[in-house]
Amino acid sequence: MSSAPSAVEFDAELINKLGQSGPRYTSYPTADRFTSDFGYGNYLEAQNALRQRGKRRPLSLYIHIPFCDTVCYYCACNKVVTKDRSKAVTYLRYLKQEIDIQGKLFAGMNQIEQLHFGGGTPTYLNERQMDELMAHLRHHFEFAPDALGEYSIEIDPRTVSRERVLGLRAQGFNRISLGVQDFDAEVQKAVNRVQPESDTLAVIAAAREAGFRSVSIDLIYGLPKQSIATMEQTLAKVISASPDRIALYNYAHMPHLFKPQRRILEEDMPSAALKLDMLALSIERLTQAGYIYIGMDHFAKPEDDLAVAQRQGRLHRNFQGYSTLAEADLIACGVSAIGALGATYSQNEKTLDAYYERLDEGKLPIARGIKLGTDDLLRRIIIQMLMCHFELSIASIEQAYPIDFAQYFAPELAKLALLEQDGLIHLDSEWVSVTPKGRLLIRNICMVFDRYLTQAQAPHPLRYSKTI
Repeated sequence: MSSAPSAVEFDAELINKLGQSGPRYTSYPTADRFTSDFGYGNYLEAQNALRQRGKRRPLSLYIHIPFCDTVCYYCACNKVVTKDRSKAVTYLRYLKQEIDIQGKLFAGMNQIEQLHFGGGTPTYLNERQMDELMAHLRHHFEFAPDALGEYSIEIDPRTVSRERVLGLRAQGFNRISLGVQDFDAEVQKAVNRVQPESDTLAVIAAAREAGFRSVSIDLIYGLPKQSIATMEQTLAKVISASPDRIALYNYAHMPHLFKPQRRILEEDMPSAALKLDMLALSIERLTQAGYIYIGMDHFAKPEDDLAVAQRQGRLHRNFQGYSTLAEADLIACGVSAIGALGATYSQNEKTLDAYYERLDEGKLPIARGIKLGTDDLLRRIIIQMLMCHFELSIASIEQAYPIDFAQYFAPELAKLALLEQDGLIHLDSEWVSVTPKGRLLIRNICMVFDRYLTQAQAPHPLRYSKTI
């Protein structure tokens, strides 16, 4: 078996050698494999299969609020930048229609144990709108008690007051995630997100006062104008603020895909070598401060639920990142939202017009998706185990599936042997164990098991970000 989950080792030479573009594996198969052949009827079949199964499992619910007041140049999210608040009124009317349909489908079935509001900026909605939306959700779904459920919301500290944070807790949210990205004023100007440190600290203080169980901060390295000095200062301020979780993302500069990124000046961008130095510094500072390296991009305090779930073998990965709720079916509402029921994934329409049009027809606004075959399910659980726990028990796979692992995955084992030579993994007849050096390159290891990457119609690598 592998060493302690918190162990991670930065090896610049290895990262430079093996760095490549690849999926983030918030699902397998990845979202670029979804097709329009999967539609509303397929979703109803998957939902009916869950009902027929009869076995109760917890449900996860994702709500997408796409609106933002201003555009952050680095952003690659599906969003609508507007100051016209009437658009949110229209959107909420349609969103509630979708919730009506989903609520009827899942009536009397399972309890919601996890709720996540993402965006865009969920706090674009005012307090009254959020009150009404939460009441609508509670009308249609049974929610677990506050002490059991994980109810999280992403917020922009520039859009909320102390009173609004207290209000969010009263509305039922018990986890809060703050977009920060960087505390340096020049970096903030370069990405069009000027956010005074005092605003961020005030929101954290309000979240503590309100009794949120977890406070998370999002950071990005590789932004324009960043340097080792600015990163050092930002990390010091973050550590001083003492959030429960920290998400540290590598900025993927892909202006060919995301128009806002075209406003970032190339001459302001840090070099690849500097980005690696910033990553190394971040890992060093955060682990010294006592944070556990959970996996891709994520750090948590040892007592945080993510770290506990990893120690107990319950950690899961979904479209919102790492989760403590393994094996939960995911209902997704809102434009572009992605759900997962049983052996299927489905994604809603990506534009507001198309989203509204489907709902006007009385149907869920599903645009595409995929039904997983046995091989997909097998590879999905392997990738999940590696992403979440950095190890794979070969015997457990052979017990769950009628295969001889060495025979079925002979080509993959040959590739893994090369990664073992590079020091990324330890490989024997019983375990695939990721080394501390390999943990930063976990996407590379998972790509070995991605059957779709070897197909002739595999996506162009420019669609993916760098694995480091």
